[in-house]
Amino acid sequence: MEFTAEQLSQYNGTDESKPIYVAIKGRVFDVTTGKSFYGNGGDYAMFAGKDASRALGKMSKSEEDVSPSLEGLTEKEITTLNDWEKKFEAKYPVVGRVIS
Repeated sequence: MEFTAEQLSQYNGTDESKPIYVAIKGRVFDVTTGKSFYGNGGDYAMFAGKDASRALGKMSKSEEDVSPSLEGLTEKEITTLNDWEKKFEAKYPVVGRVIS
């Protein structure tokens, strides 16, 4: 499936009838099984329904870092992001990608 950023935002955990999606580097993962983390009130709820690449690379939970932009990330932050991506691949199914 292909998602615009706006379509992806509908899968942010606030509607119980929909799955929860988080994108990393444009790939959309179904993180519904991690609802306690990504669902409403969860520690990582700010990532739900968004591409959280920048925030994951920077190990940040700041709203301003929840973005698909990798611009200006250090080599270490890119490595951290790649590590997160591998963890997501092992744990959650890929259901699509984000398109511009």
